[in-house]
Amino acid sequence: MKPSLNVLSLTRSLLAFDTVNPPGKERACAEFLGKLLEDGGFETDFYEFGEGRTNLVARLKGTDDTLPICFTGHIDTIPLGAMPWTKDPLKGEIEGDRIYGRGTSDMKGGVAAMVMAGLRIAELSKPKAGMTLVITAGEETGSEGAYFLAAHESALGKAGAMVVGEPTSNSPIVAHKGALWIEARAAGTAAHGSMPEKGDNAIYKAAQAVTKLQNFNFELAPHALLGSPTINVGTIKGGVNINSVPDQAVIGIDIRTIPAQNNKRVYDELKRYLGHEFELDRLVDVGGVATDPENDWVQGVFEIMEPFLKERPVARGVTYFTDASVLTPALGNPPTIILGPGEAVMAHKTDEFCYISKIEEASAAYLEIAKKWCGL
Repeated sequence: MKPSLNVLSLTRSLLAFDTVNPPGKERACAEFLGKLLEDGGFETDFYEFGEGRTNLVARLKGTDDTLPICFTGHIDTIPLGAMPWTKDPLKGEIEGDRIYGRGTSDMKGGVAAMVMAGLRIAELSKPKAGMTLVITAGEETGSEGAYFLAAHESALGKAGAMVVGEPTSNSPIVAHKGALWIEARAAGTAAHGSMPEKGDNAIYKAAQAVTKLQNFNFELAPHALLGSPTINVGTIKGGVNINSVPDQAVIGIDIRTIPAQNNKRVYDELKRYLGHEFELDRLVDVGGVATDPENDWVQGVFEIMEPFLKERPVARGVTYFTDASVLTPALGNPPTIILGPGEAVMAHKTDEFCYISKIEEASAAYLEIAKKWCGL
């Protein structure tokens, strides 16, 4: 490992890559990390699902047949937003215990922490079990990179356990909801606004559907950690001018599912509920993830995290989704924990920051988690 390399300097290096998605352009960042890991003893492979849209899979092989532990994170970030930043979003400016920049919390700080832990594992004696790092592109727009890897016959292999470095303030999370984002399109017949009886108003159909969706009932028992599934109408669009009967209207529906649900069945149920006048398009379709909190590995992670958190972790779930929706089943459904240094409340915000101490803690925790799994 380079003497000058530490988790803070690596975080700043990752922030300097403009990976705002869209368009993404993750290739240069992925290649930088790939070179670093290859020089450190990992075998690396790159998988592109579009021009410059590059995933990295890095493997450190073990000496026995135990499945590897997988750490995963994404390197794309969301756009900067309309509000002006007081800090340069690509420079990693530091004030006290805070490092600022787009992706500090979500989630280049977490990626830096897991890469540094991986490089340290590679410096130790040969591990019994291996370690895999899956660094994805396109997570922010529906896990595009993860889906591409999952569909590739030999990209991922299997894993015995997985840590997702999304922002949790270093508290281990054992479950998250899935997401089903749908556009429901109603068609009508255009006419002059002064003769509405000659047309068929698509906005009226959409309005009736929105009211109807307020009463949609999943008729499902709540999950112990995630609660009940939810539905929200987030957008509505229709018409081209005020003095015409609109011949099209579209509503955007955000459904957050729990692991007991099958998204395909939810989609079919919603299609029946809205009726034949609506065409439905799926924009995002990812399942929920949940690991038994009493799993031995999970309890081992809780034990490792206790001194960092100054208290014993308790099993918790979150409402957002991660690449685990795709990668956990693709890797053979290993026990999965979401654990990262970022602040969830800072994700996607102007002047996003992460606590430097949390990034350093995450790297130390990842190292302990990996050492225990790898038999070091």
